[in-house]
Amino acid sequence: MPTPPEDQRIQQVSRQADRPGDSTPRSGSEHGLNPAALSVTATARLLARVGGRSITEAMIERDIEDGAPTNADGTINLVHFAAWLVRDMSQRAAAGGDDCGN
Repeated sequence: MPTPPEDQRIQQVSRQADRPGDSTPRSGSEHGLNPAALSVTATARLLARVGGRSITEAMIERDIEDGAPTNADGTINLVHFAAWLVRDMSQRAAAGGDDCGN
């Protein structure tokens, strides 16, 4: 079964991130991924790939239900989402709760 184009782009971006010596600037759009407008699926796959842990679409959807920011079209700005996650995790930790958010 061929790899969907979105998965191929995620793999390309991830491979670049694995090369710390390569400081050539690259835009996300060069690979068809726009970090300011990712689908829930692309967000889950990208975070799972670069984070080294299982991240599912259901987890991202649950975060959105819990208040994670989305764009007007339902896509996710990765920077805004990451900032929300950090804030959410620190609020949970301060309250003595689960610091994973899920």
